[in-house]
Amino acid sequence: MKLNKIALVLAMSGLGVNAYAQQATDEELLEENNGEVERIEVTGSSIKRTSLEGDLPLTVISRAEIDAAGITSADQLLLQLNISSNSNDNLASNAGIVGGEERGNNGASSANLRQQGVGSTLVLLNGRRIATHGLKGRSVDLNSIPFAAIERVEILRDGASAVYGTDAIGGVINFILKQNYNGLQLGAFADHTEDGGGNIYRLNVLAGTGDMNKDGYNVMGSLAYKSSEILRGTDRDFTNTFQPDRGLSPDTRGAPFASINDRWSSPNDPTSNHYNLIGSGLTNPNTGLENDVLNVLALPGQPGCDAIENMGPDQADLWNRTRNLGVSCAWDYPRAAVLQQPVESLDFVGRGTMAVGEDSEAFIELLGSEVVSKKVFEPNQITPWAIGNGDWDTFGGGWYPSTGASYDYIVDALSDFYGADQLNIGAPIAYRWRCMDCGPREIETTTTSYKIQLGIEGVIGGDWDYKAGLSRSANEAESELGGGYHYVQGLAEAIGTGVLNPFLLPGQSQTPEALQMLENASARGVTLFGGKTIMTQIDATISGDTGFELGLGGDSIYVAAGIDLRREEYEFNGDRRVADERPTIYGAPFDDANALENVSRDIKAIFVEALVPVVESLELNLALRHDDYDGFGGTTNPKYGFKFTPIDELLFRGSYSTGFRVPSFNQLFNGITAEPYTGTDLANPFLCPDGIVIADNPSCQPITPAIFFGGQPDLGPEESNQSSLGVVFATDDVIVNVDWWEIEIEGTIQTPGFRELIENPELFSDNFLFAPDGSIVAIDRRFINAGGRQTSGVEVGLVTGGDIGDHTWALNFNGSYLIEDIKQERDNAPFGPNLVGTHSRGNIPLRWKHTVSFTYSYEDFTHVLTQVYRHSYDDETPPGVASGEANPPNYDGVVGSYLVYNYSINYTGWEDTEVIFGVRNLFDRDPPFTAHQNDFSPGAAFDPRVADPRGRSFTLQVNYDF
Repeated sequence: MKLNKIALVLAMSGLGVNAYAQQATDEELLEENNGEVERIEVTGSSIKRTSLEGDLPLTVISRAEIDAAGITSADQLLLQLNISSNSNDNLASNAGIVGGEERGNNGASSANLRQQGVGSTLVLLNGRRIATHGLKGRSVDLNSIPFAAIERVEILRDGASAVYGTDAIGGVINFILKQNYNGLQLGAFADHTEDGGGNIYRLNVLAGTGDMNKDGYNVMGSLAYKSSEILRGTDRDFTNTFQPDRGLSPDTRGAPFASINDRWSSPNDPTSNHYNLIGSGLTNPNTGLENDVLNVLALPGQPGCDAIENMGPDQADLWNRTRNLGVSCAWDYPRAAVLQQPVESLDFVGRGTMAVGEDSEAFIELLGSEVVSKKVFEPNQITPWAIGNGDWDTFGGGWYPSTGASYDYIVDALSDFYGADQLNIGAPIAYRWRCMDCGPREIETTTTSYKIQLGIEGVIGGDWDYKAGLSRSANEAESELGGGYHYVQGLAEAIGTGVLNPFLLPGQSQTPEALQMLENASARGVTLFGGKTIMTQIDATISGDTGFELGLGGDSIYVAAGIDLRREEYEFNGDRRVADERPTIYGAPFDDANALENVSRDIKAIFVEALVPVVESLELNLALRHDDYDGFGGTTNPKYGFKFTPIDELLFRGSYSTGFRVPSFNQLFNGITAEPYTGTDLANPFLCPDGIVIADNPSCQPITPAIFFGGQPDLGPEESNQSSLGVVFATDDVIVNVDWWEIEIEGTIQTPGFRELIENPELFSDNFLFAPDGSIVAIDRRFINAGGRQTSGVEVGLVTGGDIGDHTWALNFNGSYLIEDIKQERDNAPFGPNLVGTHSRGNIPLRWKHTVSFTYSYEDFTHVLTQVYRHSYDDETPPGVASGEANPPNYDGVVGSYLVYNYSINYTGWEDTEVIFGVRNLFDRDPPFTAHQNDFSPGAAFDPRVADPRGRSFTLQVNYDF
């Protein structure tokens, strides 16, 4: 069987074939155009060529492959890619993360290749940049990509700063949209889960008229609507967090029936900080230990913690608080989280193209989208010291008052077990309460984006290709509070007056007056924050055949040169209420510290590239780009690549290049904020080791310097070195590729840790500000460039196929093996341990991932069976296990591997109609169990960064061409 037949079959299978396999198909189709092979531009190079396969590894994913896999968004596509990182950059795995550096996860999903982070992965649309997400400000929102209009996706598995500039460190993803479409197509897609929840629907229409080859013009448009429904933790049994025998238990005492705390409540007794019902704690008559946080439901003779839904015993030993074991309750708040955020999107693409003379064409392209997403997560945990601020004169400071039947019930239950003599009867109650009646917290984010692209491209003199473009794109996002957020004064009044009751027994409910007070205190509709990015770009490139040969037997040298002029603008607004009219909203993650007026920077770049055939079997690819940025100046990045084919069946390829990632606007331009150090435990670290206060040493007395946070205008870019070396073996029946890669980064952008500064003052002397007398007046914790990171791995692929009569089969395998992921905190510090296969609260660097697809085609049917595998990794160690305080019998410290199968069948036997039916997660496999802490990583007893919580689902896609 010929190679091109393998490639054609693979267009219906797997998730991407390497460019070598795809090349034969493209060339065969192009040669039908009057026997000529058209030159095309490939991601990672500015030179148009007739071959897709170059010195860098490239994966091409066709529209047919995407449809066969039942994938409806760029977000889903990346979850299936082996080179994509397992991090909290998508809407499934960032459901509970808000504010600060991660605020952009409100509504945004980002690409993250090869563990390098969202800021180090370049996302292109039709080979050009687009504006980043309005909130995040540093990465493209994949939800704004018009996915229904995609023709193919090209993924460059290597750095490309020498071609594209900043961010192209981990790789480049180029979404290429349909062009020159003539006709009318209606499409509908549904993805239904077997267990309910998380269903996905899409409707799209594609229309176009005119043919560029015949009519000299084409006008086309695409409109698509998509809805992803909410999937709650309670919709899946495996999200149960009460599995203490496996090392998992919710870390909260904030329960629907409130826990009682030893926190002080009132200045009425100035000699004591524990004027509350249980004082500084109660002595347990059975253990002799002091119980400082307890729940009366857990006491002997009481209904028990599990009397209320999703409550259970607090496994205090897992959290190093054994003294409260047996007398405290917890609530399964991770189960109350959302596993898939509800998202609705509407996007439009319009393109008009016309011939200009015989060898050129001009076009205008319009793109627009609106994405509405809603974060929904567990109700707020309320404590009086958070809502009352110690103000006893205002509604009792929010402490629960010493009146009413619930107070009497609490006193009686405590007296029966601890003895009334231990209680401050008549004192208010300090509590931790999960306010179920407040409702789940909701943050709705609306993101609108547009891009206008003007362009012209063509051929000059028969041998030179040119293109030029002018574009403007923008992305604006705004997050608004929904239900579940309340003004603290209203909460303090409702609870401090005893109207709103944190101690409702099973069967009891809040009074209408209490519910009305909650409604009156609601902060629904308040704008949390908003941001906007704008990018204006002018670019021009010319490439062609110089006609010059080295005289060693190779073809003539091809070159390319171009310019890239951009202006990037960003603004971010925090709390927009009038400054003196901002009553505090409990738990609302405003981000005023990162508010920025409209800031901008101009980028001017020039680049050149050469394709040098040294001899017939050896080709060099050389590139050089210089970028000049407002602020830190210029950076020059070269690339050296080669492709060597000693025989037709064997290809060696490799490259070395440098790259960079510029700081974000916030990292550069945030204003300086000074927070006083209010403790009494810090001394001058230059005079006192580790800054420890020594009472009888005059030089080691407490100091209270200001702590500086904010942007650093002198911050430089992160700089990288990328290397790769690969081999491809190909015959008529099989293609095998192996590629090794390595990325080294220097000057990573980070904030120095406070203890690190104090323990190493000589190393960080520039971070300390001194008064004339030598005393320390401030410590600078703004961003710095320091340390580095090294990551390396191997990617492998296999493509083969054959015929059985008039039936055709094909097999496509690709895998990714991560060798090393190590970090260096400071320039003169050693690199840390290899993180591959370990748990992390950001990205999980899995050792091995692979995808293998088998395709079987006959007559009008094409069957595709795909296996997706994710290797096991070390689990997070519960605090109590690490300290030896707990020893859960079934905790083994390893998260198991994840293996799922997907199946689809494509039928084209009906005229003008294509039908694709599929089953995702064919055997309905649950995600592997993990005991990680939900506070720092998403998921409850599973991890959505690795596994899909939706379970088995059935997909149906129908396309009809008129």
